[in-house]
Amino acid sequence: MKKFLLGISVVLTLIGCNISAKPINYGSDGCHYCSMTIVDKQHAAEFVTKKGRSYVFDASECMLNHLKEIDSTTVALFFVNDYNTPGELIDATQATYLISKNIPSPMGAFLSAFATKEEAEYALSKSHGKIFTWKELLNHFN
Repeated sequence: MKKFLLGISVVLTLIGCNISAKPINYGSDGCHYCSMTIVDKQHAAEFVTKKGRSYVFDASECMLNHLKEIDSTTVALFFVNDYNTPGELIDATQATYLISKNIPSPMGAFLSAFATKEEAEYALSKSHGKIFTWKELLNHFN
């Protein structure tokens, strides 16, 4: 009986520590950085800590600014909304970013994320601006 209870507690612990993106409740969740209600499905962002705690942001720039205030090594996963697929979170470290004055974002950084480099380059050809990788974007915001 003790082994059974121990087994159950191990399984429940593992289930409870599932580190993954949590759905953003657009229109009701508040940005962890600026407290604005998250409504824009093209620019929202999220990160999940190694302990499984999720933090949501109304814009990628809010997440990037918040990262300057914390130990970023505590973060396990970074997500951003794909500009071309509103509401779909993608791996922020694999996304390609465009800063274009012709594509506004909620906090005025004109920052949008794209699932592929090709999509970002297409948007660049229409809207002008500058393309960034995740690492380049981190440097740009620091």
